[in-house]
Amino acid sequence: MSEFFSPYDADRPLMLKCSCGRDHTLADHHAEVAADAAAVELRRRSLTSEFEVYSNEFIEATLVKAIFPHDDVRRNFLRAVGKGTAMAAIASVLPVASLQAMAQEKGALEKTNLKIGFIPITCATPLIMAHPLGFYKKQGLNVEVTKTAGWALIRDKMMNKEYDATHFLSPMPLAISMGLGSNATPMNVATIQNINGQAITLALKHKDNRDPKNWKGFKFAIPFEYSMHNFLLRYYLAEAGLNPDTDVQLRVVPPAEMVANLRAGNIDGFLGPDPFNQRAVYEEVGFIHVLTKDLWNGHPCCAFGTSTEFIQKNPNTFAALYRAVLTAAAMARDPKNRELIAKVIAPQAYLNQPEAVLTQVLTGRFPDGLGNIRNVPDRVDFDPMPWQSMAVWMLTQMKRWGYVKGDINYKQIAEKVFLITDAKKQMKALDQKVPDGAFPKFTIMGKEFDAAKADAYAKSFAIAKAG
Repeated sequence: MSEFFSPYDADRPLMLKCSCGRDHTLADHHAEVAADAAAVELRRRSLTSEFEVYSNEFIEATLVKAIFPHDDVRRNFLRAVGKGTAMAAIASVLPVASLQAMAQEKGALEKTNLKIGFIPITCATPLIMAHPLGFYKKQGLNVEVTKTAGWALIRDKMMNKEYDATHFLSPMPLAISMGLGSNATPMNVATIQNINGQAITLALKHKDNRDPKNWKGFKFAIPFEYSMHNFLLRYYLAEAGLNPDTDVQLRVVPPAEMVANLRAGNIDGFLGPDPFNQRAVYEEVGFIHVLTKDLWNGHPCCAFGTSTEFIQKNPNTFAALYRAVLTAAAMARDPKNRELIAKVIAPQAYLNQPEAVLTQVLTGRFPDGLGNIRNVPDRVDFDPMPWQSMAVWMLTQMKRWGYVKGDINYKQIAEKVFLITDAKKQMKALDQKVPDGAFPKFTIMGKEFDAAKADAYAKSFAIAKAG
């Protein structure tokens, strides 16, 4: 007899729902059971002394790395002043959130009941998994993580103060703070949720048309205008000689609708977040043309952030959120946890995706839709550093494509929105050479980006928005 229904079994009730009595499918039931078991195991791992030491060191290393992105500078500083003096100096200059995150004494929480928004994509993994694993609760917070339909809604709910904090596309806090597409409302990026983790996915009919020079007239989906997806796709197309404003069509499509639009032939491809690139392969409607890590390895995608007002009014609460999300990032960065994390975030309440698809994304072992099984362990990663040079690059692309008019003080905006430590005053007091610590250089499609030369960089492209 079927495991779904038993119409002729006198000993079983005829329920048109799951045998557990809840109104969900058997597949949903199995996913929830697997998620619960995985969460129990991950919670057990999080309570071990080994993980406690690891996560504390991860958080402290994250903060120190914010000041010293270059190892040689950090080593020279430590050799010059010694560990004790260095620790005291670093602790004295960290912003309130970071200082609280490192403090043994936790301040009284100003607000304990919080609502955090998220879009159901793998980019939000740390923010999501902190809920079932109890990381928020451990910090004294009662957090409701709320699945949200789209990025415009995320923006609106943050501006209306319906959400206390949220999963952002990393350019969004810059745009909202500058009043682009909305009223200007100061927002901050506390951590990057994920690096890499995106791809350009094309419809199967384009398997033999892999050269972007031949893509004139293509229709592409992106999740939001102020997104790394939009900026990376534009960059990629322009490097191939196509003007993304005139040679192709770019359409804003919610991530969850991208695969259906690909299947229906409404679009030729998309640069979108996972798991939807892998879901297109799973559904046999698309193939992965290129991972975005191959365009810019280590690029930011999504972020965890909130309003500047929330941080100012609730510094201890924000610090507790910061600790919880960084602890989740520490667990997510360890490859041995990835398969269990896939089980935890797969159910309907979170991503509502097949566990197999999430496992392929998170472990980096996946079919690409072209007949290959690829092994790319860093297909997605969870480095939380909100480097301000990342923000500057985003601003150069907003300028390049006409989202921002007039002159931009790139550095000032980046420093205001992307929260990272500023040790310059104290280092000067210690007669130390001051590194431009928050602005490391990056390589994007073989070209170096130096935030110190942002204006020249923005003006250097042959293809850009006219005027």
